Amino acid sequence: MIPTNVRRPRNVNVPRAAAILYGDWGTSKAYVIGLAFAVAGYASFWLIAAMCVLTALVGLNYMVICRLYPDGGGVYASVRHRSEVISIVGAFLLIADYLVTAAISALSAFAYLGVPHPEKFAAAAILIIGFLNLLGPKHTGGLAFLISVPTALVVITLGLFSLPYLGTAISHLRPLHGGFWGNWAGFVSIVLALSGVEAIANATGIMKLNPGSTDTHPSVTKTSTPALLIVMIEVCVFTALLGLAMHALGGLQVVNGDVNAPGAEGVRDYMLRYMGQVFAGNALGPAIGHVFGVIISVVFGLLLFSAVNTSIVALINIQFLLARDREIPKIFQRLNKWGVPTVAMVLATVVPMSLVIFVKDIAGLAELYAVGVVGAIATNLGATATDRTRSVKPWERTLMFVTFLLMAAIELSLLIDKPNARYFVITVLLVGLILRGLVQERRMKKEALAPTQLPIQQTTASAVSAGGLSSPLPVARGGLDVNTLDAESILCAIRGTGRTLDFALREARQTGSRLYLLFVREQPFMTEQDAKRKWQEDPEASTIFAEAKSKTDADHPPLFCYAVSPSAAETIVDVAATLGASRVIVGAPQRNALINLLRGNVIREVSNSLPEEIDLLVYA
Repeated sequence: MIPTNVRRPRNVNVPRAAAILYGDWGTSKAYVIGLAFAVAGYASFWLIAAMCVLTALVGLNYMVICRLYPDGGGVYASVRHRSEVISIVGAFLLIADYLVTAAISALSAFAYLGVPHPEKFAAAAILIIGFLNLLGPKHTGGLAFLISVPTALVVITLGLFSLPYLGTAISHLRPLHGGFWGNWAGFVSIVLALSGVEAIANATGIMKLNPGSTDTHPSVTKTSTPALLIVMIEVCVFTALLGLAMHALGGLQVVNGDVNAPGAEGVRDYMLRYMGQVFAGNALGPAIGHVFGVIISVVFGLLLFSAVNTSIVALINIQFLLARDREIPKIFQRLNKWGVPTVAMVLATVVPMSLVIFVKDIAGLAELYAVGVVGAIATNLGATATDRTRSVKPWERTLMFVTFLLMAAIELSLLIDKPNARYFVITVLLVGLILRGLVQERRMKKEALAPTQLPIQQTTASAVSAGGLSSPLPVARGGLDVNTLDAESILCAIRGTGRTLDFALREARQTGSRLYLLFVREQPFMTEQDAKRKWQEDPEASTIFAEAKSKTDADHPPLFCYAVSPSAAETIVDVAATLGASRVIVGAPQRNALINLLRGNVIREVSNSLPEEIDLLVYA
C-alpha cells in the first residue's frame, strides 16, 4: 500500500477569506440599523456607533487569534488544549449561534424581497439550501466572493446617496435617554452579526501560507490580517454612516417594536431598501429610486442566502468534528456517497426551519442569536488571553482580556434580561452535554470489556496484515521514495470495480507501464484522524483493491494509493505529479448536469490543474 500525505489544500486567499467574513458581518447592516431605531428612535446612532467600536475591538483581537492558531482558531480548536469541557461548551454556544444565523438571515432576505408571510418562504429556502448541501457543494468561498462584490458596490452607492443628507441627520439626532442601564440594555439588544470572526478563525487551516512558512511551521497572517482589516473597516464605516443617514428620514415612528415611515409601514426589517428609495428618488426621480430599492433588495437577499448556506455548512462541520473527537454519537459523522454527514445536515436544516416558523420575527431571533455568538467569542478570548503558553504581546493580551470582560458582561445581560435567549442556549447546551454523556458512558463500557476482547483484536489485525495489499516500493517516514518510480507509469483514479478499472489494467498490461490505482475518499470535512486513515478502515476501498489484485498477474501487480481529501481533483493532480505519471485515467462521471453544476466537475478541475507533460485520458 502506498501511503499518501494529504492535507486540506490551503487555497483560501485574501478575497475569499474576506468574503467568508463579509457574508456575516456585511449582512448586519441589513437588519441591525432598523432594529436600533426600533430600540432608541432618533438617538439610535449612538448605539450603532458603540456596536461598531465593539466590532472593531473583536476584529483586532481575532487578528491575534488567527496568528496564534494557523491550523484553526475557532473556539472549539483553540480552547481544547486548555479544557475539553470548556471547548465543548464553546462549541455548542457556536452551534446555537449558527442555528439562529441561518434562521435570521433567511427571514431577513425575504423581508427585503417584500413577500407575504416571509417566515414560510424562509423555511422553504432553508430546506432547499440544506438539501443542496446533501450533495456537498464546493467553492462556497468563491460564491460568497461573487455575491459580496455587488453588495459592497451597492453599499458604497447608497453611502454616496446618503452624504448630502448628513447635515439633516445630525440636526435630527437626539441624545440617549433612559439612564445607563436602559441604554446598556438597548446596546446589548443590537450586538449582532459577530460570528463571522469565528468562521474566519476556523478557516485559517485552509488559508494560503505566508511566503517562507511551511506546513510544519505555518503562518497565515498575510491572508487573515488583511481580510479582517478590510471587512472590519467597511462594516464599521458604512454601518455608522448609514446608521447616521437614517436619521435624515423624517416622520419615522416606533409602533409596537416596529418602525413606520410616511407612506410605508413596518420598514424596520428592510430599512436600507427604504433609504435607497428615498435618497435615490430625491436625487434622480421616484422611478430610479424604486429601481435602486429593488436592486438593494435583490443584492442583500442573495448575500443573506449565502449567509444561510455558510451557517449550514459550519453547522455540519462542527457536528462532524465533535463526532470525530468522540464528543457526540458516531451517527453524526456517517457520510453519504457524496461525503456529507446526513444526520448532521438534517439537524442543521430542521432546527433553523423550526425557529423561523415558531419565532417569525427578526427581533425575536436577534435575542436568540446574540447569546450564542457572544458566549462563543467570550470563551475564545478569555481562554487565549489567560494562556501564558502563547506568544502574545502585553498590550495584545490586555486588550484581549478587556474585550473578554466586555463580552462576558454582554452575555450575562442577555442571560438575565432575555428569558427566551436563556432558555434557548440552555436547551442547546443540555442536549449537547447529554449526547456527550452518552458517548462517554459507551466508551467506559467498551474500556471495561477491553481485556477480554484484546486477543481477538490482535488476531484480526494479524490476519489483515498477512492477507492485505502491499507495495514493493520502499517507504521512508511515511512517504514515497520517488527515485524508485518508473518514468513510464499510469495513474488511474477509481471509484468502483467497473469498466474503467478493467481498461486501466488492460492498458498497463499492453504498454508494460507501471499502474497506480488511486482511491480518494472525498469528504468536505477533515480532521487529523481522516488524514491518517488506513485503507483497511474503508470497506469500499478494500473491496476495489482486492478485486483489482485478483484480476492481475502476481508478477505485475498494480500499486495502490489511498487518500481522504476534501478535493478529489487536487489529490489526483498532486499524486500524479508526485509519482511522475505519464498518463492519468479517470472515468466519465455518471451524473446529471445539475449535480455536476452543484458539486463541480472533477474531470474539468483535473484538466485545468494537471501539468502539461501529463496526459489526461477520460474513459467513457
